[in-house]
Amino acid sequence: MARFTAADLAARLSTRWLGRAAMVLEACPSTNDLAAQQARAGAAEGLVVVADAQSGGRGRLGRTWHSPSGENLYFSMLLRPTRPAAEIPPLTLLAGAALARALSGFGVTPRLKWPNDVQLPVGGQPRKVAGVLTEMTTEGGHVAHVIVGVGVNVNTRAFPPELAQTATSLRLAQAATAGADANIAVIDRLDVLTAILAAFEAAYDQFRADGPHAAVALWNPHAALGTRCRVRAGGRDVEGTSLGIDADGALLVRDDDGRVHRVVSGEPSA
Repeated sequence: MARFTAADLAARLSTRWLGRAAMVLEACPSTNDLAAQQARAGAAEGLVVVADAQSGGRGRLGRTWHSPSGENLYFSMLLRPTRPAAEIPPLTLLAGAALARALSGFGVTPRLKWPNDVQLPVGGQPRKVAGVLTEMTTEGGHVAHVIVGVGVNVNTRAFPPELAQTATSLRLAQAATAGADANIAVIDRLDVLTAILAAFEAAYDQFRADGPHAAVALWNPHAALGTRCRVRAGGRDVEGTSLGIDADGALLVRDDDGRVHRVVSGEPSA
């Protein structure tokens, strides 16, 4: 699967500022770490770091992100928001909403699992196609920079055994929708990347103006609401039905006794 260059990306971008400065690498340990390094060196908001492969790609809670060469998208965006630090966590939800909006243009129906997963239905079951890792650095009480890292499984057709039942790719989901006999071509990763950058730029412009409300408004329409979930939060399990997110991006779960729990952080499972 062909690699693309920074010049290829520049020629296809429709954004005004996001990705106009870009680093496109054959490989690196982590695009988030490299973007953070560039941020500390003074790089401007809008820098995008893309790698064809990562040796140390990571997801939420320190998990490893499966990052084979030449198949998928691994990239990070450098942001310098001026909003208060307390309003930054919903950027993860905003990024998920932008991913869902962009991937919808490729013949699939994404659903968002709080807080950072994008899922596609395969065989009647939701499987993860993309994830978001947001990392913030503050200085003197204000936000110095935020790195939003994104991994999207675009063309992978076989996953390691530990991921085979929970992960999918855009190409596999297209094939599942088209039918077993369909011949699904390799998906142009640059098409996917430019669609995501365009969707995120528009969403982030709304976030800069409206704050967390923008993230909530964009996330809820794609959310997997009304489903049963169990969330490990505050040292205990909360089990019930997901209702959505509140104005601050916290997950709302109604338990079987009818009580609504506000979950600020935790790890949901089906």
